[in-house]
Amino acid sequence: MKKYAILLILLTVIIFPVLFSTIATKAYASNEKPIVVCTTSVLESIVKDLAGDRVITEVIASPAVCPAHYDVKPSDVDAFKEAKLIIAHGFEPWVKSLKEASGTKASIVYIKGGWNTPDELKSRYTAVASALKDYLGLDLSDRLNKCLNAIDNTKSWLLKFADENGFKDTPVICMLWQKSFIKFLGFKIVATYKPPELVSAKEYESIIKNGTSEHAILVIDNIQSGTDFGKKVANEVGAVEVALTNFPGVMVGTANVTEMMKYNAYLLSQGLKHAKLAEEVIPLKNEISLWRSIAIISIAVAVIFIITTAILVIRLRKA
Repeated sequence: MKKYAILLILLTVIIFPVLFSTIATKAYASNEKPIVVCTTSVLESIVKDLAGDRVITEVIASPAVCPAHYDVKPSDVDAFKEAKLIIAHGFEPWVKSLKEASGTKASIVYIKGGWNTPDELKSRYTAVASALKDYLGLDLSDRLNKCLNAIDNTKSWLLKFADENGFKDTPVICMLWQKSFIKFLGFKIVATYKPPELVSAKEYESIIKNGTSEHAILVIDNIQSGTDFGKKVANEVGAVEVALTNFPGVMVGTANVTEMMKYNAYLLSQGLKHAKLAEEVIPLKNEISLWRSIAIISIAVAVIFIITTAILVIRLRKA
């Protein structure tokens, strides 16, 4: 009897804690939030707006660089491995290699299409909401409607802001990735350019020719593609360079795409103000230069007159 009592105690001490730990682990796992890995800050911001704290989001590419040029890190492999769902645009060349390296079992959903205009952005929100429902079982229809309404409000704000700041029909040169946004705001795009490394000498000449003949006021650059090329073009045509971002999170106060759109619109308004100020300053500089030239000539004439008079006086005294 004593042996049975000892055996029962051993079972209680050894087996029950293991069993309890297993049950607790499974319970914790069932309540754990799913990890959604997003390749860019655009997709991450959309997931956050829609799902809030119902998921954990991780982003791969920094918003400060073009995703096509992003160099993957070992931590990105771990992120793919832990993901329950991976959301990508479709233009990232490293997604396939990360999938293979991580051995992830997570589905990869591609949300294709632009996001730089309100209407494009609404389509991206709808597609992401569908992915979160299909693959994670999250019904986000109420939150989606709120987000779509917020985008509509942003659209109205942007159009009003564009009208108040004289964007309509203002001639500009534009980096290709910003074209849809700039067109939406009403600017007159007289030339566009691809990523600088893809622009040929012939294309460069055409950009300069069109920008000069159409009197382009702004050269609208894209931060993630580099800004040296845009500055060079602006200098050639006598325009003001403005560098916008097409990924949220680069600047403070641009947590999602709608905030990014407003920030970009503000930068454009400031660029126009600088351009108009330059137009006012140039005639003033020319006028100052003219009067300076007149003053120099007047001084030279006066000096010659004084020297000539002095010579005549000296000669008369000798005579």
